[in-house]
Amino acid sequence: MSFNNIYHGKKVLVTGHTGFKGSWLSIWLKQLGADVYGYALPPYSELDNFVTTNLESQITHFEGDVRDAAKLNDVFAKVQPEIVFHLAAQPLVLLSYEDPVGTFETNLMGVVNFFEAVRKTKSVKVAINVTSDKCYDNKEWVWGYRENDPMGGKDPYSASKGCAELITSSYVHSFFNNSSCLVASARAGNVIGGGDWAKDRIVPDYFRAFKANLKLTIRNPYATRPWQHVLEPLSGYLNLAATLYEKGKEYCGGWNFGPEDTSNYSVKDLVDRMLLIDNTGGYEIPENTVKPHEATLLKLDISKAVNYLNWRPVLSFDETAEFTVNGYKDDISEEGILNKRIEQINLYTSKAVQKKIEWAI
Repeated sequence: MSFNNIYHGKKVLVTGHTGFKGSWLSIWLKQLGADVYGYALPPYSELDNFVTTNLESQITHFEGDVRDAAKLNDVFAKVQPEIVFHLAAQPLVLLSYEDPVGTFETNLMGVVNFFEAVRKTKSVKVAINVTSDKCYDNKEWVWGYRENDPMGGKDPYSASKGCAELITSSYVHSFFNNSSCLVASARAGNVIGGGDWAKDRIVPDYFRAFKANLKLTIRNPYATRPWQHVLEPLSGYLNLAATLYEKGKEYCGGWNFGPEDTSNYSVKDLVDRMLLIDNTGGYEIPENTVKPHEATLLKLDISKAVNYLNWRPVLSFDETAEFTVNGYKDDISEEGILNKRIEQINLYTSKAVQKKIEWAI
């Protein structure tokens, strides 16, 4: 079984399991034989992956806000997990302009509350805080950011993720250096795939426009992003936690999980590629629109994960687009979505085996 069978029979708690990445992670953990627990706010809509896969029936679901420290502590105390993944967050750049206070409260104090709960729960052996590629002070240079580059962020969301990394580092040095709990942070690129219907994201907007028989409006067509299917960073998170559990402290710290260096494409490139796979509509690019600041160029250097975790991306850009389009077609069909998610996980894993990637063998 994948990841050296580390997860089989273990109690694993995921915060933010009703969200896009958290729900996919919970499905994969369940397939790996883990006893999965989740703590999160209710899903935003009936279209969300958590709802359409009926994930609540597959795992132990606790509803709560990561800003509620007492409730979060109670769940940790009740579950006594061995491995924990923190994915609960306000994940949207544009929403962070509308609600900067809520963004900072969730993305900073949520991390503090998470680590306080970890500190108080002696059963926890591995804790992974998932942040974002936007945690870096983005100079919009052409080479990828490395894990030791400065944190930063011009918009509230990016700044909150930079702060979340600083909080993680502070807790590691202040409380976990001599602890039996091993802590790491994981930073991923722009993650896409079936089940994500969040506002102001290019791929959900594309399929919303298709369902409404409208043209997609692209606000930043030439912005370059490290596009990844959701299973790519999740394989990194699972690999990282399993390696920490098995091999120890030398794998603590920050880790980037992104596409190959040659796989950064623009928003327009992605939409054009999806249209080639399945001609589901068209798009328009408005002129002279005033919009909040978003980074134009952003790349991650994944050398550390490739060299020390023996992790690397599985899917090409074309395969990433194909997995994504197929995932949304599954959503739109509204039939057997959980089984179709599992089929994609199995297909992804088989491709990793073919490429002799260590975590899959």
